[in-house]
Amino acid sequence: MRARLFVYVWSILFLAPVVAFAAPLKNTLEVSGWIPYWREDAGTADTLPNLANLTTVHPFGYTLTEEGVVFDAMSTNDEPWKSFIAEAKAKKVRVIPTVMSGNGELLHKILSNTTSRIKLEDDIAHLVKINNFDGIDIDFEAKLVETKPYFSLFLKGLYQRMSNKWLYCTIESRIPISSRYPNGNAPKDAGIYSNDYVEINKYCDRVQIMTYDQGQVDRKLAAATDAPYAPVSDPLWVEKVMTLAAQTISKKKLVLGIPTYGYEWAVEPKLEQGFSYKLLWAFNPRYAYEFAAARGLTPTRNIAGELSFTYVPDIATTTQTTLGVPTASAAVGPIVAGRQPFNVMWWGDHISIAQKIGIAKKLGIRGVAVFKFDGGEDQRMWELFK
Repeated sequence: MRARLFVYVWSILFLAPVVAFAAPLKNTLEVSGWIPYWREDAGTADTLPNLANLTTVHPFGYTLTEEGVVFDAMSTNDEPWKSFIAEAKAKKVRVIPTVMSGNGELLHKILSNTTSRIKLEDDIAHLVKINNFDGIDIDFEAKLVETKPYFSLFLKGLYQRMSNKWLYCTIESRIPISSRYPNGNAPKDAGIYSNDYVEINKYCDRVQIMTYDQGQVDRKLAAATDAPYAPVSDPLWVEKVMTLAAQTISKKKLVLGIPTYGYEWAVEPKLEQGFSYKLLWAFNPRYAYEFAAARGLTPTRNIAGELSFTYVPDIATTTQTTLGVPTASAAVGPIVAGRQPFNVMWWGDHISIAQKIGIAKKLGIRGVAVFKFDGGEDQRMWELFK
């Protein structure tokens, strides 16, 4: 616990200030970022004034239908994308849209079939060509283990079709097995993954690791504190992930993912020690600040270098909806001691983003990728990319 606290204090006192006074990122790290189609107006407006400080923008994007057809969810040829893409090209910023899917069964069906796999490769290559994109970003998540060789074949075929265009690959993170199972009780299949990092390194020009959505995956770090621990992206975890990835993926291709959002969790103290967590929803930082201010709560820098606060929701309003949210009846400090349930809101800000940038520089990798640009992030973030 003492060692964990020392590392945390060191990162706050030394790492963030170093980044704040560092040379402009444009000269040292590539900076990419995703703009989600469901917040296209706010996202493009937010990004436009800052285009000159970016290497790549990812309109997010394209999806896959049940038939394996690429669907233009963002309506590329309509506004605001049409003007935004033209401005990005004028500033020589790479425009590399994302094709995404989180349906593992669908991905296996498409990629394991030679005909549908080759058709998808052809369709994506054609999409890039007719729109004069600078490349494509593949974000296929939740793949089945048995899909691994077919995903590698897909990347190989797509790479061969891309000619002088960029192939970006956005890939799930992995950490040392000892961090997932610190008690040495790892199951036999703990080291079996759905991504082949060696093959991905062969065919992807950039490999953007999703070093976010950490939650409770790192049990070793969670065990080092008696407090609730639900990070979006703990710097210690991020460095583990990127160091492991660098063992099989070239640092010249590696890109570190940075989140600009947070999560709310319902937390249940266990009878003896520790906590159980139920994910409620995701939110943008602006909402968290407003929520805390309206209820007299003070966000604090937590052990993962991010911001958080805890509260007890009113019993009558514990169900989260898109319009209504729980109201806070009290701060949670004394309640934790009494082992009562509570909620925690946890998110990143410009300081935690600066910490991630510091890790990328320290490891000597290619760059950072921000998810997401949508107008709701900590606006002080943009200063870090100048």
